[in-house]
Amino acid sequence: MSTKVLIVEDEPEFLRRFTNAVLMDPDLALAGSAGTGRAAIAMLEAAQPDVVLLDLGLPDIDGVEVIRQAMRQPRPCDVLVVSMFDDDQHVLDSIEAGAAGYLLKDAVPESIVSSIRDLRHGGSPISPGIARRILTRFRVALGPARPATSHSQGKQVNGCGASPLTERETELLRLTAKGLSFDTISELMGISPHTVVAHVRKIYRKLAVHSRGEAVYEATQLGLL
Repeated sequence: MSTKVLIVEDEPEFLRRFTNAVLMDPDLALAGSAGTGRAAIAMLEAAQPDVVLLDLGLPDIDGVEVIRQAMRQPRPCDVLVVSMFDDDQHVLDSIEAGAAGYLLKDAVPESIVSSIRDLRHGGSPISPGIARRILTRFRVALGPARPATSHSQGKQVNGCGASPLTERETELLRLTAKGLSFDTISELMGISPHTVVAHVRKIYRKLAVHSRGEAVYEATQLGLL
């Protein structure tokens, strides 16, 4: 089945480029387009997209609210932010709300299809400059690296008891945080893609999250990564 893409973009030129890219790929189908946040929220239930291509700088409401609404839909979808905003706050707010990827507009139109494919295969496409800054921010927040112990499953989480994740789940989450697809992770860990998905579901349940971005953010906040 084709991947249904909802485009939320108020700039006519970018809307045209993204629409053409989706229409020209046989594996993608255009679920619709919206130029405002409220129109996008209305279309989430009506169009039931697999992927939402979202600009944060909408004329009526904050694009982050569209991400939150997308995460509340009964039919799960992936949100790929495509924005001019490259500041930490917009990026972190988007990831915390549930975005699975974050790309800057100036580098996107030529690679939008490959980014959507990467997203659907379990990857988290993030512009390199943003990824580096996020990692730097997390390292600073976590402080100096602590020496590993032989009982990593029982390590303390912010001084509040043992980690809820097993060693295997923590390893998988670290690879996910690097933006690797589930297929690549299965090869690196020597397990099947179905087992990877099963581990991911357990991680989501343990961390009370609903997306890869949320899982990485929450795990980092808890000191698990």
